Amino acid sequence: MTHHDHDSHDHSHDHSHDHSHSHSHNPSPELTFEQKLEKLFTHWIDHNESHKDTFLTWAERAEEAGLAKIAGNLEKAGQLSEEVTLQLKDALNNLKG
Repeated sequence: MTHHDHDSHDHSHDHSHDHSHSHSHNPSPELTFEQKLEKLFTHWIDHNESHKDTFLTWAERAEEAGLAKIAGNLEKAGQLSEEVTLQLKDALNNLKG
């Protein structure tokens, strides 16, 4: 069993689900594919930034604990997360045109 200790990191997700039914008197319009992507990109960027910050925090703690190699791994994970965030932001900017 894997345990994730995010320290003070809140890992709960608020996902709202809009269920329109054919008998509804006031159905909400479906989002376009682009609107869905925009929402997803925004969520992924925020979520990924949170993970990056957690990796870097734990890298510092690992360094302080004398675990230099582990700290290096976590720092690299943080850097890779930043690269992912840049790609997601670029995709979002391309979507918005």
